[in-house]
Order: sequence, then structure tokens, then C-alpha cells
Amino acid sequence: METKIADQAALANQIIDVIVDVGMVPREKVTLDATIESLDLKSIDIVMILTALEEKLDVYIPMDGPFHEAQDVKGLSEAIWAYIVKEKS
Repeated sequence: METKIADQAALANQIIDVIVDVGMVPREKVTLDATIESLDLKSIDIVMILTALEEKLDVYIPMDGPFHEAQDVKGLSEAIWAYIVKEKS
């Protein structure tokens, strides 16, 4: 599986970009420590963000995966990174 990311930091930056664009959250609010709740993201926002990440990263992200359990942007990034690494191996 080929993905369009170089490392975990690059992935985190791409996730932040998608949250800003798709979630319509001001960039200054989206930090790695920002909680999903503090960003005022609803379930539908998360689904739309994960769908956009699938397209951007060219990877399938199951909607029932550990990604929905992430409490903050860092957790979301780590869950997606772990999933991609697992799928590539």
C-alpha cells in the first residue's frame, strides 16, 4: 500500500490541514494537544475528516476503527499512523 506521507510528523500536519479545511476550524485552534471536544467537532465532522484523509493519503480508514476513540489530534494522528504502518507491513 503506497501512502503519500513521509513520517508521523508529516501525517500530523496533513491531519491538521484536513481538520482546518473540512472541519472548518480556525488553524490556531488545531494543535496536537487540542481535544476533539475543544475543536467542537461532531461525529459527522469526524466521518468527513476521515473520508477526506482517505482520499488525501490514498488509504482505506475503517470508520469503526480506533480513530473514533482518539481524544485529541495527537491521538488521532498516532492511531492513523499505527494503522498505516500495520497495513503496509
